Amino acid sequence: MNNLSISLIQTDLHWEQKEENLKLFTQLFTQVPQESQVIVLPEMFSTGFSMQAQKLAEPMDGPTVSWMKTQAALTRKIITGSLIIEAEGKYYNRLIWMQPNGIAHYYDKKHLFGFAGEQEAYTAGEKRVIVQVNGWKINLQVCYDLRFPVWARQNPKTSAEDDTPSYDILLYVANWPERRIEAWDTLLRARAIENQSFVIGVNRIGKDGNDIYHNGSSALIDPWGKVLWNDTDKEAIFTYTFKEENLNEARARLPFLRDRDSFVLL
Repeated sequence: MNNLSISLIQTDLHWEQKEENLKLFTQLFTQVPQESQVIVLPEMFSTGFSMQAQKLAEPMDGPTVSWMKTQAALTRKIITGSLIIEAEGKYYNRLIWMQPNGIAHYYDKKHLFGFAGEQEAYTAGEKRVIVQVNGWKINLQVCYDLRFPVWARQNPKTSAEDDTPSYDILLYVANWPERRIEAWDTLLRARAIENQSFVIGVNRIGKDGNDIYHNGSSALIDPWGKVLWNDTDKEAIFTYTFKEENLNEARARLPFLRDRDSFVLL
């Protein structure tokens, strides 16, 4: 594993105004350090957390994914964030992982937020997606997924000789409101501790079109559960360089992942 630099962008979003949001992020990308290799955007970064799927959805070759492809090539960085995608007559809250070479991986949000009627507008994903960069394995998840620890759990060891965890970084993009931010803060730390992984949580700020306020509280948590960075109520860009020795130390000193339960998540 080589060192990996990731930049997190916390900002307000223009409600259901794609062009304005893409202009915003294009400008913010100029503030990301050159050495950064991945840029993380919030959930539904081009629209806000809208249930207007039919109105706002795009195909995978639509303008927002095309913008991601162009920006990834121009910045020579991976760009990731979720947006509203239509595929085969269904709508998804889809987290795109766009590489500079134009190849995209994606994860469809598994747990849809019933409290807001998300399951009525969108189709749930069916599988976890773990991507790799610089030897680091990154588990891609979206917002409400955070409340379901089984979905984030490290898979068990495959044999007595192989105890390799299934991922090293757990990444959440979100539109998580301030009124429930204590749960966000607490669960990000819990996921890091129980999985002995780094955890990234990127949330938005500002009021959305439903007059719901978001204070951000985007964070980076280390495998011990220590908060390495957290920021609230303002636009912020934070870059961190992940180092293999920091991860290995936590897993070697307290190797409790060896004792984890036997089940496999697909």
